[in-house]
Amino acid sequence: MRLLLLGTGGMANRHATEFSTVPGCQLVAAVDVDIAKVRAFAARHNVAETFTSLDEAIAWGQFDAVANVTPDRVHYPTTLQLLSAGKHVFCEKPLAENYAKADEMARRAEAAGLVNMVNLTYRNVAPVQRARQMVLAGEIGRVRHIEASYLQSWLVSKAWGDWATEDQWLWRLSTKHGSNGVLGDVGIHILDFAGYGAATEIDRIFARVKTFEKAPGNRIGDYDLDANDSFTMTAEFSNGAMGVIHASRWATGHLNELRLRMHGDKGGIEVIHTPTGNSLRACVGEDVEKGLWRDLDAGTMATNYERFIEAVAENRTREPSFRHAAELQKVLDLALVTEAERREHDVNPPAVLQAISA
Repeated sequence: MRLLLLGTGGMANRHATEFSTVPGCQLVAAVDVDIAKVRAFAARHNVAETFTSLDEAIAWGQFDAVANVTPDRVHYPTTLQLLSAGKHVFCEKPLAENYAKADEMARRAEAAGLVNMVNLTYRNVAPVQRARQMVLAGEIGRVRHIEASYLQSWLVSKAWGDWATEDQWLWRLSTKHGSNGVLGDVGIHILDFAGYGAATEIDRIFARVKTFEKAPGNRIGDYDLDANDSFTMTAEFSNGAMGVIHASRWATGHLNELRLRMHGDKGGIEVIHTPTGNSLRACVGEDVEKGLWRDLDAGTMATNYERFIEAVAENRTREPSFRHAAELQKVLDLALVTEAERREHDVNPPAVLQAISA
């Protein structure tokens, strides 16, 4: 399969590295508006062709699929252009800036019969895959309560860089620069982590978001620091469980941690993922009476990159699909509605579609 990389920023390096290790995948071209940047990227990853516009690449046409690693707001127009050209697309998250655009992207891909997947990267975490299998096998019985969190600390730590002086962080704090805050940036990850791990979907939500003061007047240079920094969400799930989901960039001591706890009427499971490793533990069977938790071996799982290559070979979309990402975007859009209205909402149409389009 001949793969084109659209966008050559930081995450594109991860894509190039991962795809280059998958048998049957050949990186044939890269596209970026910055000619020096795309040429340096191509040299680093041994990519033969470079282009400074998507139009040029499509006119060349010698590729089967695309990894779309452009900025969030560029996903929508470029993906529609690629679908019109008959190309399979592996898109970075979030799929689009809002549900309406994400839904259109999903409908267009489905109508064209093209493989479409979204890189929800924490599907690559083996413990959450194993946890889902355990839930589906009934090992913890009926799930009653779910706790999920995504904790980052880059607003109180320089472990990843100085957010107050570096554009790569400042834009994430500014709505006019395309950010929907922590809700839009990592909210989609933790919603997927919770729903996938617990093998369920969200039916009802109530959310609160908060933007804390970070600089005088919450402004640094051209950046208005008005995007939300933290969110909390209460949810009811289609499997009957209720739960709490939250995320923050103020989580001192947690560089980048996802945690999922699921409590059923026969046992419990906990998944933790950090930059230095992950873990899976469970309290099941006789251990329930003693409150004893045991570490489990999650094994290894295929990555999203590997699954996309397999999907194109089979001409069959695999999860996480555009449709799945669009449904998650619906929840994120609705979360802002519940914050504004101070009341919970059903996730399912038609009421939700009217609310998020108002």
